[in-house]
Amino acid sequence: MAIRTLIADDEPHAIDILQRYVANIPELEIVATCNNAIKAFQVLQNNKIDLLFVDIKMPGLSGTDLVRSLKNPPMIVFTTAYQEYAIDGFDLNAVDYLLKPVSLKRFLQSIDKVMRFINGNTRNETAEVSTLPKSPADHFLYVRVERRLIKVNTKDILWIESLKDYIKVITPKETFHTKQKISVTEKLLPTGGFMRIHRSFIIPVNKVEGYHPNYVVVWSNKIPIGRNYKLACARQFNPEKGVVDPSC
Repeated sequence: MAIRTLIADDEPHAIDILQRYVANIPELEIVATCNNAIKAFQVLQNNKIDLLFVDIKMPGLSGTDLVRSLKNPPMIVFTTAYQEYAIDGFDLNAVDYLLKPVSLKRFLQSIDKVMRFINGNTRNETAEVSTLPKSPADHFLYVRVERRLIKVNTKDILWIESLKDYIKVITPKETFHTKQKISVTEKLLPTGGFMRIHRSFIIPVNKVEGYHPNYVVVWSNKIPIGRNYKLACARQFNPEKGVVDPSC
């Protein structure tokens, strides 16, 4: 069965790139392309759309406002040239977020997520490293605090802790509180630099000072390892080199 696809972007070049990429995927069928969100809304009202590629930042109605206006939105893949808008995108349960210019490799990874979503194989509660292709040295996380986006260098992050729908981003100098799900934050972190070790905790791999089957030590703090994350943590951290508290 074809996956009926709509592309909405105010940049003709961006639409052209996605069209060429989609042509490589037999399962995808482009129903329409639109250069603004109003036209995309009209297409969505009059056609069955399974997958929407939509630019977040567009004149008039934004991509995020378009998605918010839909009672039953299709699968969403947001695209944008501005990384700081990713927070809004993932807050709307997007399947993926593509940073422009979109490479074919990154596009195919996104389609893989779409296929797994269709098959009901969504992200599991197991430790995994997020997929944004950046290194900790040049990557920033944007957190919204009191209506401002604050730019946090990921190399300064000690750990991230979830408190229901809020997270705490802990650095040596400051702790930032923001309304955001930890699963959203996980997707925005650099590849290979961070690891989910608990439903409520993400840690930077290079800041682990010690390892115990039940916790890791970061900046002299014991961060618990969740039951479903123990095997991945054991593979990641060599117990023989870790600091194990004999009292535990």
